[in-house]
Amino acid sequence: MNFYQDELTAEYNRQRIVDEFEQIKLDKLARKSRPQRPGIFERSMFNFANWMISTGKQLRRKYEMPSVNCNKTPAGTLAH
Repeated sequence: MNFYQDELTAEYNRQRIVDEFEQIKLDKLARKSRPQRPGIFERSMFNFANWMISTGKQLRRKYEMPSVNCNKTPAGTLAH
């Protein structure tokens, strides 16, 4: 009867080890599937890029759009 108890104990330990390996695999998979959180450098670069884009849009609006529409001036008001 001692032989069977040793056999059952060995089988129990083997199954426990297999279960632990499966749990480790699942934990690794769960860590990989988490969304990547950006660090401080990535956040800073993202904010800096957005600032540059918004500033560029403001500058384009300021300098590319004419402030006065010169095409609609009356013909007799031009000074020479």
